[in-house]
Amino acid sequence: MRLHSALAALCILTHSGVSNVEAKWKVLIIDGQNNHAMWPKITIMMTQYLEDTGLFTVDVERTAFTWQGEELIAQYPLKDGKKTIALKEPKSDPDFKPKFSDYDVVVTNFGWRAAVWPQETQQAFEEYVQNGGGLVVVHAADNSFGDWDAYNRMIGLGGWGDRTEKSGPYVYFNDAGELVRDMTPGKGGSHGPQHEYQITVRDASHPITKGMPRQWLHAKDELYDRLRGPAENMQVLATAFSDKDQRGTGRHEPMLITINYGKGRVFHTPMGDSDYSLECVGFIVAFSRGAEWAATGNVTQKEMPADFPSAKKSSQRPFKRNR
Repeated sequence: MRLHSALAALCILTHSGVSNVEAKWKVLIIDGQNNHAMWPKITIMMTQYLEDTGLFTVDVERTAFTWQGEELIAQYPLKDGKKTIALKEPKSDPDFKPKFSDYDVVVTNFGWRAAVWPQETQQAFEEYVQNGGGLVVVHAADNSFGDWDAYNRMIGLGGWGDRTEKSGPYVYFNDAGELVRDMTPGKGGSHGPQHEYQITVRDASHPITKGMPRQWLHAKDELYDRLRGPAENMQVLATAFSDKDQRGTGRHEPMLITINYGKGRVFHTPMGDSDYSLECVGFIVAFSRGAEWAATGNVTQKEMPADFPSAKKSSQRPFKRNR
C-alpha cells in the first residue's frame, strides 16, 4: 500500500492539488457515535471536501450509531446506506472491524462517550498507525476513548472522557509566544459559547500551514481549551486565543496540531463543531492539506484560494452536496 502511495505521489501536479492521474489516496472516514447531532452531515461534508481536491477517494465505515443525529441520517445517508441501526445509548458494536490497512488515511468523526471498540479493532488500528498509516482527528474525536492509552498518544491532546493531570499536561502558548506544558491539576476539556475566533499560525514553514496568512478569522465554532494529554512527538502549528470574556482560559490554545506516532503521521484539529464551522474556507484548506500530509508527509495543494479568510474577515462556502 505504501509503495503504491509513493508512486502515486510522483504523478500529482504540484500546483492546486488536483491530480491528473487516476491513482489517488484512499481515505476511510469512521463515525457513528458522537454527541454532536450534526455528525452525519459533517461526514458527508468532509467526504466531499476531500474528493473535490481530486487527490482522494473516500469510503465511510459506520458503527451502530447513538440517537444523536438520527434525523440527519435520513437527510444525509451514506451512498451505500449501510450501518443505520440507531442505539439510544453508546454501545460497543462487535461488527465494527474496518480493514484499516486498505487505506492511506483514516479520518475519525467520533465524539464524547463513544463506546469502546472491540479489542481486535483497537489492536488493528494501533498497528495501522504505528506502521505508517495516516490519521486525521476532527473536533470531538479528541473527546473519545479517554482510557485508551495508545489512542491518547496518537491524538496528542484530548478533552473530557475523564481526562485529568494523569492524562498529561495542558499545552498552550503564553503571551510571549512560548510553548507551555502545564501539569496543574484539573480536568481536560472546556469551551465557551460559539463565536468567530482568530487563528494564529505558529509554524509558517510546515507543509500544512505554508502560504497561509499569519492570522485568519475562523467562522463561528466552539473554541476548545484546557486540552491535555501525552503530547509526545507533537507540534503545534496554529493556535487561537481563548478569551476570558468568552469563559475561556486567557491562553493561546492549539488549533492545528501534528503528531508522529511510530511511523504514522497524525493531523489533529479541535475545530469543526457544526456544519457552518466546516464551511469556513480556512477549515476546508487546513483539513484537506492535513489529510494529504498524513498520507504522504507532503502537501501538493500549494495555492491559497482567493476566498481564504483574512485576519479580520471570515469566509464561508455554503455547502451543497454535489453527488
